[in-house]
Amino acid sequence: MARSWEADPSALFVRRLGKSAAELGNSQGDDDCPDIWQLDNGDIAVIGRDLTTAYAPHLPDGVTLGTDERLVVIPGNMLSAARVDIPDA
Repeated sequence: MARSWEADPSALFVRRLGKSAAELGNSQGDDDCPDIWQLDNGDIAVIGRDLTTAYAPHLPDGVTLGTDERLVVIPGNMLSAARVDIPDA
């Protein structure tokens, strides 16, 4: 059965949503930079710490992870800073 949504690996990065990790004090250089980006097809790319293994046993009812999906965590201040760049639904 086909999925109703599939990530497009050919989509390109268009613009950062919010502020960079350095601007928010969440990075000490280029070695650890969580980020949120809009892709040219409208999808969103999130760069964060992979905590799939840690959180998988504790997922709420109805929440599942596909075999090709990862649960990533980003700093809360990063999502708050991106709010102004995320259009209303």
